Amino acid sequence: MSGTVKFGVIGCGLMGREFASASMRWLHLLGDIPRPVIVAACDLNEANRRWFSQVPDTKYFYSDYHELLANPEVEAVYCAVPHHLHGQVYTDVIRAGKHLLGEKPFGMDLAACRQVLEAMEEHPEVFVRCASEFPFYPAAQQMARWFREGAFGRIIEARFAIKHSSDMDLTKPINWKRQRAANGEYGCMGDLGIHTQHLPFRLGLRPVTVSAQLANLVKTRPDAQGNPVPCETWDNALLLCEGEDGAGDRFPMTFEMKRMAPGCTNSVEYEIDGLKMSARFSTDDPNAVYYTQAVGREQAWARLVVGQKTLFPVITGGIFEFGFSDSLLQMFAAYVSELRGLPCEFGCFTPDEALRGHQLLTGALASYTERRVVELA
Repeated sequence: MSGTVKFGVIGCGLMGREFASASMRWLHLLGDIPRPVIVAACDLNEANRRWFSQVPDTKYFYSDYHELLANPEVEAVYCAVPHHLHGQVYTDVIRAGKHLLGEKPFGMDLAACRQVLEAMEEHPEVFVRCASEFPFYPAAQQMARWFREGAFGRIIEARFAIKHSSDMDLTKPINWKRQRAANGEYGCMGDLGIHTQHLPFRLGLRPVTVSAQLANLVKTRPDAQGNPVPCETWDNALLLCEGEDGAGDRFPMTFEMKRMAPGCTNSVEYEIDGLKMSARFSTDDPNAVYYTQAVGREQAWARLVVGQKTLFPVITGGIFEFGFSDSLLQMFAAYVSELRGLPCEFGCFTPDEALRGHQLLTGALASYTERRVVELA
């Protein structure tokens, strides 16, 4: 490995632990990519901090993230904290001169996103990206390559979705993602939206209008003592947009973000239909991409198994299956590669793309509230 990047982790919960796990799997990568070394961990929860004592390189433990940012050994920060903290914490990370990989939605709202972008303008030497792992599935990457090669022709329609079903359990206790003060007005759109936006935005597909249908289906959920408390955020969102591609052609473009989708655990779906070819991908069938072939005047769907043909080569044989933890490893490899100026065919979600996502979701809120189609900047 050609060196290391010394990281601090702010937010040592689910995704912070996933980052630690990926950093310990770095030998899985065949390329000469600098290894992320987690030297510091910060969380208000002592048990979360203690978990990081298992990580061999972690030697500093903080409950105050300002102390982590003052540590000269920390070069970059992976930050996974509730949405209402993004604006302040991300800004502090950047102004401390630390590179940042922040979790979605990169600010609780449009104002917070712009706050982070202003800090970036003050510190252009700091490299900043937003976490989004699903486009790194090899089958999704195959769709991206076909698109860049012009295989689809003129677009007929495009759809991008992420769907959960855990909230179908009406006894599930409330958490901060169901509370407006911590999650923001976007509800499910803020927490899930980037997973639907990364691929189309990177391919140059952008929504120019939005008409939104939002649903808060469960009005209360039990707290830790079992008492019902208000569940304030949107459970499901369906955004019907007019999309535009790089050639200026327009087409229907749909974004779906659902916490209450029967039968789904964490289902991500991409579909692009074109006059020459169509293709679709779903994490329900993660090792395959479906595409159309012409049979005379008819169209037939074919299934191509992609396997471990990853963006960054790995030791796993190409015939074996690819999964979520593999996509995280690929995403972190992309971040470190871009940070060090190494080749990267498909990079992490950029702050400019995050800003476009906030404009879409802010427009969606206005569309639903005002019952109209909203023009996007």
